Amino acid sequence: MNFIRTLFIILVIYYGFKLVTRYLLPLLMEKTIKNMQSRMQEQIRDQQRAGRRDGEVTIERNPQQPKTNFSDKGEYVDFEEVE
Repeated sequence: MNFIRTLFIILVIYYGFKLVTRYLLPLLMEKTIKNMQSRMQEQIRDQQRAGRRDGEVTIERNPQQPKTNFSDKGEYVDFEEVE
């Protein structure tokens, strides 16, 4: 009796997994791909709105970032090479 019960449980799990991979997984993948496509299209639109030419280099900084003080990082030691 236990063997038949175990075999039944294994078959239910197998067919359940098969059902999920055949029908639900493609739907989830399709939704994920559509979300990624919309994000990429939004990024392209943002880049086009910026109006930069090809090859142009810009440096963008966050004005809210505190400026670092380089004098607090130690002192500079000048050394000469000894032969």
